Amino acid sequence: MVSPDAEDTPQPVAPRHASTVILLRDTLSGPEVYVQERASTMAFCAEMTVFPGGGVDQRDMPGDVDGDGHDSPDVRWQGPDVKWWASRLQKDESMARALVCAAVRETFEESGTLLAGRESGELIADTADYQGQRRQLENHALSFSDFMANNQLVLRSDLLRPWANWVTPKEQPIRYDTAFFVANMPEGQQTYSGTREATSTGWFRPATLLDGWRSRKISLMPPTWAQLKLLDTFRTVDEVLDFSANLSVDPVLEEPVDEPYMAEYYLMEAQMYGTPRRHFAPGMKFAVDPADLPAHPFENRPGSYLQ
Repeated sequence: MVSPDAEDTPQPVAPRHASTVILLRDTLSGPEVYVQERASTMAFCAEMTVFPGGGVDQRDMPGDVDGDGHDSPDVRWQGPDVKWWASRLQKDESMARALVCAAVRETFEESGTLLAGRESGELIADTADYQGQRRQLENHALSFSDFMANNQLVLRSDLLRPWANWVTPKEQPIRYDTAFFVANMPEGQQTYSGTREATSTGWFRPATLLDGWRSRKISLMPPTWAQLKLLDTFRTVDEVLDFSANLSVDPVLEEPVDEPYMAEYYLMEAQMYGTPRRHFAPGMKFAVDPADLPAHPFENRPGSYLQ
């Protein structure tokens, strides 16, 4: 017999599959990541600093998925095949394919960076001519598969590496099952701003973003913070890519409030909002006291700190 309390308990919202790409580039000071500050009008993660990404779009898939009588062409690949990605992402082949396509599409929509090439093996080095179609993709006037076919492009899955998998906790009203990827910025390409989902964008060292968070200049969600914390330990993009080769992408299903590597994040959150999500051990301290931080690029900057 089901208790009355159990009947009144709302069922968790099913998470939507999504992809996020950590776009990297080398500098003399170490790797930088491309991030954006989400617009205040966004229903999810408003005003948060995030990596490019978004939900899987069924229109990316081959076949007449939207019922308009038009069959979308399949996206051609170069690099690790769908079976390889399914194994690494721990998904079935159909979902693995959709996640990789979403990763490339969202990166292009939100940064103007295109992880694609020609059948000859040549990488796309300049995306200026595709920026108009980028707007069509973002407005859902053009499917990703049609964009790739119309321009005779192949998806370069070898430019991506699997990195992490975080699932929004069950109690949240909007949930995502997000696959994180890392990718090296293609040589010759540049990022383009202008996405309607962000108010500002930029390249920053992970340490700089973490300092900005400690000083309460930017807001970071737990998954973003965790990736920045890990990325801050690498000296080059190649080190990141080499590390990813043996990385097990196991899903994080609940907020890791008891994990030692997340202690600083949740202690800071408790200080900021006054109500920790869990109890914390007596005597625990921040790894860095915000009052002791040196000046950094986030200080004394008007408007958004990612401009």
